Amino acid sequence: MGLHRESSASNVESGYASGASSTASLPSVVFTKQHLKFLNSTLNNLSPIDILRWCKISLPNLYQTTAFGISGLVTLDMLSKIGAETPDLPPIDAIFLDTTYHFQETHALIEKTKARYPNVHLHIYKPQGVDTTAEFEAKYGKELWKTDDNLYDWVAKVEPAQRAYSDLSVGAVLTGRRRSQGAKRDSLDIIEVDEAGLIKINPLASWSFKQVQEYIKANDVPYNELLDRGYKSVGDWHSTEPVKEGEDERAGRWKGQEKSECGIHNKRSKYAIYLMEMEQKKQQEELAARLEKVEVGSPESEKSDEQVEHVSETHLRPSTYAIEV
Repeated sequence: MGLHRESSASNVESGYASGASSTASLPSVVFTKQHLKFLNSTLNNLSPIDILRWCKISLPNLYQTTAFGISGLVTLDMLSKIGAETPDLPPIDAIFLDTTYHFQETHALIEKTKARYPNVHLHIYKPQGVDTTAEFEAKYGKELWKTDDNLYDWVAKVEPAQRAYSDLSVGAVLTGRRRSQGAKRDSLDIIEVDEAGLIKINPLASWSFKQVQEYIKANDVPYNELLDRGYKSVGDWHSTEPVKEGEDERAGRWKGQEKSECGIHNKRSKYAIYLMEMEQKKQQEELAARLEKVEVGSPESEKSDEQVEHVSETHLRPSTYAIEV
């Protein structure tokens, strides 16, 4: 059988789109509810490495988001093995959100993994306009995670993540979340789609902590030294503690608080609402300050009711927010 080469012109005339078609004529990757249910039920029967193989050939603009936790390290190692199987395919880059509050042990681990997996390109994103902890605290004050944990999550994690997704044109991400971690993750699906259409894949969703540990040991994967000191889940140093016997794997995160996620796995609309409320509060405070200046006997007091009403309308008008929901 001879090799058939169809020209781009004849392809257009055929009425069918292909990889050579213009972007405008092709749909982006979307899942119907029925399709998503089918994929999850099917992928749930595959091993994590087979799920990753499927992801690599099925999802364009795929990245791994990682804080270099134990699950993310397993994923990183599996991806390196898949890369060796298919050396002609581009590797999957990783994204790390550096809040400036990570443990020194975490930073040391990053250097080890970069040496172990040199083909992985790591994109590091920090809070906007901030490079160090000192700069962060000069801008937002000390212990922001205590004074306003929603603002902390936004500036340290959510906004940098959204900036990364925009800069890199991310279409799908691999996460290290697992059902055995407890809290809100006990009913985790393999594939999720967030409010903005970002596809999230949880390839190790069905694995236990023991299975992850066994893989780490069997494959000599670099891991965080804090794991040997009782830390099963490692985040910022100010909100991470060792886990006691019998506690959930993530019990050491935000201990004593009604919180189980760091922000990037919460609904984006939560932060859109939060920012809108913060802006309205700021506008109200500015208006109150201006009205306080209108005192009897001062030049300001001669303002007409219409002028004061105009000030109120101007300062309480909702703003537009640069946030994807």
